[in-house]
Parts: sequence; C-alpha cells; structure tokens
Amino acid sequence: MGSQEVLGQAARLASSGLLLQVLFRLITFALNAFILRFLSKEIVGIVNVRLTLLYSTTIFLAREAFRRACLSGSTQRDWRQTINLLWLTVPLGVFWSLFLGWVWLRLLEVPDPNVVPHYGTGVVVFGLSAVVELLGEPFWVLAQAQMFVKLKLFYTTVLVLCYVAYFKKLLGFPKSAKQQMLPVSRMTDLLPSILRSRAFVNWEEAKLTWSFFKQSFLKQILTEGERYVMTFLNVLNFGDQGVYDIVNNLGSLVARLIFQPIEESFYIFFAKVLEREKDATLQKQEDVAVAATVLESLLKLALLTGLTITVFGFAYSQLALDIYGGAMLSSGSGPVLLRTYCLYVLLLAINGVTECFTFAAMSKEQVDRYNFTMLALSSSFLVLSYLLTRWYGSVGFILANCFNMGIRIMQSLYFIHRYYRESPHRPLAGMRLSPVLVGAFALSGGITGVSEALLCCEQGWLFRLAHVAVGAVCLGATLGTAFLTETKLIHFLRTQLGVSRLADKRT
Repeated sequence: MGSQEVLGQAARLASSGLLLQVLFRLITFALNAFILRFLSKEIVGIVNVRLTLLYSTTIFLAREAFRRACLSGSTQRDWRQTINLLWLTVPLGVFWSLFLGWVWLRLLEVPDPNVVPHYGTGVVVFGLSAVVELLGEPFWVLAQAQMFVKLKLFYTTVLVLCYVAYFKKLLGFPKSAKQQMLPVSRMTDLLPSILRSRAFVNWEEAKLTWSFFKQSFLKQILTEGERYVMTFLNVLNFGDQGVYDIVNNLGSLVARLIFQPIEESFYIFFAKVLEREKDATLQKQEDVAVAATVLESLLKLALLTGLTITVFGFAYSQLALDIYGGAMLSSGSGPVLLRTYCLYVLLLAINGVTECFTFAAMSKEQVDRYNFTMLALSSSFLVLSYLLTRWYGSVGFILANCFNMGIRIMQSLYFIHRYYRESPHRPLAGMRLSPVLVGAFALSGGITGVSEALLCCEQGWLFRLAHVAVGAVCLGATLGTAFLTETKLIHFLRTQLGVSRLADKRT
C-alpha cells in the first residue's frame, strides 16, 4: 500500500471518527447539561473523578501498550502470534480491575452514604465494564490495522458484539475477506492458539509492548495526574472535585472532538509510512516527503484551532458555564478555571500532533530513553500540582498541566527537528503564522474582552446575545483571514477531503 493511499485512508478514518465523536459528544453534552440541574456536586465529583479514574486506569494499563506495539511496524507479520499477544490484555484487565477495586474500596476515603449512595456498587460496575471492553481488543486492533473506516462502534458489550458480528459476516464470504487482504480466514483465528512450530507470541512485539507499557504508565500519570492527586491526597473536597471535573470536561470537549480522532488516525498513518529503525535519509524519500507535508499541515491546523479556542474562550467562559450548568458553575472559580483551560487546550492540540509523529517514528531504544524523560515529568507534575493546588486551588492543576505539556512539546519538537535535519523538509514550519493572522487574533481578543466587560454576564439576555454577536463577527473575520493567508493548509484540507470522498465511493 503506497503512502498516498495510506494517507487517504487515515484522512477517512479521522473524518469518520470526528463525525461520530461530534454526534456522541453532543448527546453527552446535552444530557450532562440536564443532569447537572438535579445532582449534587459531591455525586458528580465521585462519579466523574474517582470512579472514572478507576475505569480509565484499568483500561490504560491493560491495553495501551499492546495497541501501540501491535499497530507499529511492518504489515508482514504472523498475525496469529499478534492475536495471542493481544488476548493477554484480558487477564491483565482482570488483575488491574481487582487490585484497583480493592484500593478504591479499602484504602481510599469512602464517601458518606447519605450524600453519595451505592459507592461500592459503582466500583464493581466500573471495574467490570473495563474488563468487558477489553474482550474486543483483538478485533479493534485488526480493524484499525486494516483501516476499516466504517467500523465505528459503541463501547463495552455492544462494542465486542459488533466486532464479532462484523468479522463473522466478513469472514463468511471468502472473496470479500480476500479483497480486504485480511491476515485471518476463520473466526477461530481470532482466538488465542498454540503454534506448533513457532513461539506463542512474537517476542519482538512483546518487548516493544513492554517498552510502551512503561511509557504508558508514566503517560497515564501525566494524563490523569490531577485525578490521582485529588483521589489519593485529598487536596479538594468532593464538591470542588465535581466543579473542576465539569469544567475540565467542558474545556476539553473540542480537544476530544477534533484532536483525539486526528491523533489516533494519523499515528497509524505515520507508523505505516515510516520505519522505526531508520533515519529519514535512509527511507523511501517519497514517504518521508509525504510524512513531512502531513506533519506540517497538522501542526498548522492544531495551532490555528488551539489559538481560536484560547482567544475566544477567555471572553466567553463565564457565559458558557452559565448556560451549561447555571450558577453552580458560573459563580466562584468556574470561569477562571475554564479560561485557564483554554490556554491548556492550545498546548494540548500541539502536543497531540507532535507526539503522534514522535511515537510513530521512534525506535525501541528511543522509546526506552524517552521513558526516563517521562519519569522525570511524572514526578515533577505530581509535586508541582500538589504545591500549586495548595497555593491557587483547583487552578493549580491546570497550571501544572500547562507546564508539563510545554516540556513534552519541546521534547517532541527537538526529536522532529533532529529527524529531518539531514533532509530538505522542514515540517516545523507549520508552527509559524503570518503577522496579519496574528494581528487578527490579537484584535479579536481585545474586542471580545471589552464586549464581555460591557455586555456580559450580569445583564439581561439581550446584552448576552449582543455579546455573542460581537464574538461571531470577530470569529468570522479571523477565520476569513486564516483562509486567505494559510493557503497551503487550505489546499491540504481540500485535497484530503477530496481523497476521502473518492475512497468512500469506491468502498
């Protein structure tokens, strides 16, 4: 499969993932806005912070390293060994679910049952859901590796059943399976099996999995670090945890809608196009050039999206919180939290793209070396978040995240610079914006800031609508400036959307 074809399929995967993410997130957004009027801050804090942390930690530790290792490298592999390796995620998930469930029930503070009822049942249900979701892991990896764009499904039990039904139907028609170039021919091939003349698993993949596991463990601390600090160090009460988590979810909504599908899809693209053990000068130059062009465009897209959220988020945070959750969110520390988070989203956008490329291009030895950096970052983050939270309250968590995200971006940018320094390609040019566009962002930020001071948010709804109208005009002017100045990015987006539509028609 050529690099252009892989790029087209990655674009399709990102666009389809984006559409479904938008649909599901909007439904969740609307339901949460309704539920927040009837739940206490304490219940929100327990469910969204502590129980969700149990679920995400179990899933992350059990499968993240396996996903990265089994989606990397050449397609010329023994898939029976890979499938055997992937099924190890299930017993690992059972172990982590039981161990972490015991910690959550026995070692952590148990909330007052009169304020938060059925806490023990919640721990059991969240742990069981994590194990059920892991049953679909071999199907998920195979679907991702084969770029099955249209196979996007629900979670937990529905996820597993849909994967089983999809592959059973596909493998029931040998001609269709052959056309898809599947490495398996029967449903039983997707179960673990004893291989008579070969090792049970591919030990190179297993070693790479272990490297990614160490990295994933550290990355999990960075990703969910504030929840670990809140859960184990009790720096905030359950009510403050609930407000922080609501603002955190609201602030990261666009990041999850846009950046996560792009990062997941283009990680697969970079992993398939680039070879881990070779420098850029030793690889096929057409693939290196395509990867550089894609990386430059993704960096530009992430930077523009993040800047838009940061600039306009400052002036509209309080209004958004008031509409979403009422006075519980718009008063107190909520607006300051969301404004600070808007800055964090900018760093999150850039980091997602840079690490997407970095982790796909690193060799096993480089991954191991990077683990030491992640260890230092994890330790500094925990200490910094604890100190900043003591000084600045819940805002300290976001400030600590900004600091560590900045360090991670610098690490990735340094790797990208070294990777391409002997080649004529300069993908980091995507980090530069035209002075005219920078001026448009600055002017929009100033105008919307004045508008907030004069029109929002203690006035009536007519003043609020006027404030929204001012923002819409400024946003339109800024996007129009971007359209006129960033012609290379616009061409890339048009090209890939065109490739995506053409590929969809063929399938």
